[in-house]
Amino acid sequence: MIGLNASNIETQMMAKKGDIPKIDAHADNKALRKQTDAFEAVIVKMLLDNSMQDSKDIFSSQKDPGEKIYKSMYRENLAKASAGSFGFSQMLYDYLSQKK
Repeated sequence: MIGLNASNIETQMMAKKGDIPKIDAHADNKALRKQTDAFEAVIVKMLLDNSMQDSKDIFSSQKDPGEKIYKSMYRENLAKASAGSFGFSQMLYDYLSQKK
């Protein structure tokens, strides 16, 4: 059973806001690739959120009021930059492109 933590709450909030990308299996190849990469970025962001929960301060040694925001932005940009390189996107793209 998955425990209720900040990452799960954040994911639920993303789903309510519509931030989780929609994937249209009937989109053209370029659009489908972009959608599957965006979906992979969300998965990688969740993995980073869980794995970096207890990490030390990356921007300063003092408690900064905006530290959580900086860390979240860092993980989000890291996830977007690495999207498409973990294989989730490729597997999803291959599966959906065969369904057309």
